[in-house]
Formats: sequence, structure tokens, C-alpha cells
Amino acid sequence: MKVLVVVDMQNDFIDGALGTAEAQEILPRTVEKVRQFHGKVVFTRDTHEENYLETQEGRKLPVKHCIRDTEGWRIHERLRPYCTEPPVDKVTFGSVELGQRMLQWNREEKIDSIELVGLCTDICVISNAIILKACLPETEISVDSACCAGVTPESHERALKAMESCQITVTTPAGN
Repeated sequence: MKVLVVVDMQNDFIDGALGTAEAQEILPRTVEKVRQFHGKVVFTRDTHEENYLETQEGRKLPVKHCIRDTEGWRIHERLRPYCTEPPVDKVTFGSVELGQRMLQWNREEKIDSIELVGLCTDICVISNAIILKACLPETEISVDSACCAGVTPESHERALKAMESCQITVTTPAGN
């Protein structure tokens, strides 16, 4: 089985509170990737509560974002039709629940590969890629660099290099 993990492609990260031009740029490629993917697709959702600014993350990044049940928290409308599995709501960068779900799926049917796309390369994509590598060390874990964006282009590139160091395959399709 092949799995595609779509990390935090939420309104607040694309064109909302923490949106970037790079995130907007990867949206059409990510939609196309998900549309053409043959396998299971699972989305993660950065999920915070109204008390976000009182949390450690909120004190270090004092920008309210992805507050549960707000428009900014929702998966972008162009991707919602492909969200057929329950999303993994995560309260921090990496999701232990995502790792547990992949372990369960792998028990039911061997996972041959897990590919990650989404936002932000240097925070949540790298965190989840490393968790998945730890959970399933013999499964091919890859990241499509053309369907990821970081907080900055420089931090995106640093994260890709760090993932390669951890034996996560970084792909860059031709033309991107």
C-alpha cells in the first residue's frame, strides 16, 4: 500500500494568519498530486484552542492560527474533496497519533511507501517525517519538495537537507 500524508494544508497557512506566497504557489501542485495519487491519503490539521496564546507555542509564536472550527483551521477548499479519511488533528508540530495510525494500517496491510507534502517544511513536515521514519524504519519515507513550502525558502531548503540526513528521500519532480 502507498500512503500520501498531506500536512496542514489549512487556510491559515496558505492565505490566512501565517500564509505565504510560497504556500499559495504549491497549492495547485499539491491538489494535482492528491488528485492523481493511487493509494490512501490522510490529512493532518494543526489544531489549537482559544487559549493558544497561553500555550508554550503561543508564547513563542504569538499569532493566533488554526483555532478549532474557524475558517483558518479548515483544510483548503480545493483539497477538501480528497479528505476521505478522518484528518489527524494535531496539537503540536509532530503527531504521535499519525504514527500510530500508520502502524495500525501497516498491521492491516503492509505500507510500502509514505510520501509527505504540505506545510511547513521546516516545522510540521520534518517533524512528522521523522516520527514516521521512527515508527516504520523499513518503509520508504519521502517528501515531494515541489509540494512543500517552509516559513522561508531558506528554512525550506535546510529542512530538506536535514531530512535527507535522516534517510528520508527528497524528490523534486522535473519542471519544478
